[in-house]
Amino acid sequence: MNEQNTTLEIIAPSVEEAIEQGLDQLGLPRNAVSVDILDEGKNGFLGMGNRQVRIRLSINEESSDKVSEKQVIEMLPISVEGESFDDKLEEAKVKSERIVKNLLLQMKVKAEINARILEPEDENDKSMVLIEITGKDLSILIGRRAETLNSLQYITSLMVNQEMGTWMPLMIDVQGYRFRRERQLRQLARRLADQVVQTGRRQMLEPMPANERRLIHLELRYHPFVTTESVGEGSSRKATIFLKPKE
Repeated sequence: MNEQNTTLEIIAPSVEEAIEQGLDQLGLPRNAVSVDILDEGKNGFLGMGNRQVRIRLSINEESSDKVSEKQVIEMLPISVEGESFDDKLEEAKVKSERIVKNLLLQMKVKAEINARILEPEDENDKSMVLIEITGKDLSILIGRRAETLNSLQYITSLMVNQEMGTWMPLMIDVQGYRFRRERQLRQLARRLADQVVQTGRRQMLEPMPANERRLIHLELRYHPFVTTESVGEGSSRKATIFLKPKE
């Protein structure tokens, strides 16, 4: 793949936030990308003249190569001759659904698959393709701490990228697991924020993948008294909640 199709530029208040936003958009783990800081940003006097950080995420070539090697199995066509789409997101929706059907067929898993476009929650989010998988006894597709589900989403994202030549926002859910988990994390974030306000003590959550830490940050980003950050490295990174500094 060429460089244009394997890089993504992100602008955010900090390098860490930019990396997390990029990983979330790409649906990739941290070790699948390289980071170049294009602009370290600037803190202006009394908040005036601030300039945000700008980074470039480059997908490591070996990540794409490994997935290509996995696709030696015979699969049903992803593209159909003569098809036309109104926009890229609609095309990604159709092709993602076919890819997931192919993968489940090879895994010999019987399930219903529904693809739709998920509208953004607010102006800070983007529209994305949501693939919903339903059926009986699909716990095998979720795995411990959603490891299998995340791998399925990762592979699907890479295959959509190879098919379309660009990265598209994509999420795969099984039996509503991700939405239940999102509700639990948002409730947990609010409860811990209340504890921080009451006690003044920092609260640290268990290690989570980037997409789950992002939910904690999003839930509390407008909280009047607390703020959040991620600490640690790799799979040990944790979201923490602490009081905003007094002005």
